[in-house]
Amino acid sequence: MKFFRFGAYEQEKPGVALTNGELLDVSAFGEDYNEKFFATDGLNRLADWLTTNSESAPRVEKGFRFGSCIARPSKIVCIGMNYAKHAYESGATELPKEPIVFFKSTSALVGPNDQVIIPRNSVKTDWEVELAVIIGKKTSYVEEADALNYVAGYAVHNDYSEREFQLERGGQWVKGKSNDTFAPIGPYFVPSSEVANANDLNLWLSLNGKKIQDSTTSDMIFHVPFLVSYLSQFMTLLPGDVISTGTPAGVGLGMKPPFYLKPGDVVELGIEGLGEQRQEAIAWKSL
Repeated sequence: MKFFRFGAYEQEKPGVALTNGELLDVSAFGEDYNEKFFATDGLNRLADWLTTNSESAPRVEKGFRFGSCIARPSKIVCIGMNYAKHAYESGATELPKEPIVFFKSTSALVGPNDQVIIPRNSVKTDWEVELAVIIGKKTSYVEEADALNYVAGYAVHNDYSEREFQLERGGQWVKGKSNDTFAPIGPYFVPSSEVANANDLNLWLSLNGKKIQDSTTSDMIFHVPFLVSYLSQFMTLLPGDVISTGTPAGVGLGMKPPFYLKPGDVVELGIEGLGEQRQEAIAWKSL
């Protein structure tokens, strides 16, 4: 099964995609995909509930909006320059010895096909297809060999970045990562039991129909088990937290010359087995 959320922004309902392609509204289960859900073995409890309730659960009608596949987490932790070619295209002269860690505001969270808003005064809004890791159990100081036992599953994340805000406004990356709509996650949350190896997945991104990112998660410098263990040495990871694991080469910053999003551009991206996203870029406007 795959798990998704659907409906109007901030009014999303939980859904399940069955292996036969049917999409079920599981609102009657009574829980959203949030910290409490993951902390209380929600995936298995929901699976048990479906054994007796799948026939009566409403089918989701076509034309719905995908929301973020998880409810707003306590934190979105991101890893910078975790693919060698991307590190070099970004101007690094050597590869990181330890993961580069930054946060992304949870208010940036949106659905996978929502429009991306080019921020006010932005001239360098960029794209980054990334594998998102969803934490399933509270953990700190976990060993790398045990780290995957704390992972609930995976999703697609487009780690949008405003490069001027990120790199030229004091060097604090969070400012270039946290604008509204800069964290589309989904369409599906896929349990780790259905992903044989998170570090062996193809991932890609196209701009206006031209593929410009095309790689595999095996090219990460720091792989998923290490990242979960590493981060747990510095902070408690809570159920539902997101770890975004870095992007491969092909971002606008690394082009020669660099180029960035403009209104009307269409970004499409996906990861093998986890689904696809599509965002149209629009200009910021005041209310």
